[in-house]
Amino acid sequence: MRIKSRWHKSDQPKSMPQIASAMAFIVWRVAQNALKRMRNEQYDIDPGPQYFAFLGELLIFLIQIADRIAYQRLDAAQRREFTTALAFRVAEILDDNQSELLGSPQAGSYQGRFIALLNELASDYAGFEYTDAGPDFACLRYLGNRVMETMVQKDRPWVIDQIMEIEAPEAIATVQKGMHNLLDVPCNLSSGLDQECSRT
Repeated sequence: MRIKSRWHKSDQPKSMPQIASAMAFIVWRVAQNALKRMRNEQYDIDPGPQYFAFLGELLIFLIQIADRIAYQRLDAAQRREFTTALAFRVAEILDDNQSELLGSPQAGSYQGRFIALLNELASDYAGFEYTDAGPDFACLRYLGNRVMETMVQKDRPWVIDQIMEIEAPEAIATVQKGMHNLLDVPCNLSSGLDQECSRT
């Protein structure tokens, strides 16, 4: 998939929240693309709670990938600012889409639930290795098992391989490219990039 991840030329360096906002758009698009491909492969992921449970697992995983790259490229304060802004922007996009499709939740908010799950899983993801080649096998297996729990019974025997061998590698590559492009050049986003986070 093609993602805008380069800035227009500018002398003005970008703030961590600006970079995080651009990265949130990329993460959202990557997760949506993986979901679309899975549905094209005849996995049953119907619009509704299951749809967003699947998306949530991918989004949390991709935030972890972006955070690992931030750890390699930024100082501690910048990384914390970036990852916090990224998580909350992704949560806002997810909340907007869930609210539009499912209506308002009876208690709390979709954004709050996502952030709570992200915080819950962060310690698990922190235990996996990450190198320039990407996350280790155990991390991909963990993601595959998390996604499997969101699937209907008939799809569960096949989904881990689909995630580990096809969806995760492509998603990781796109996020890695986006992070490196956004962090490498001081610049200015094209107008409307963040607004391209279209509804589901």
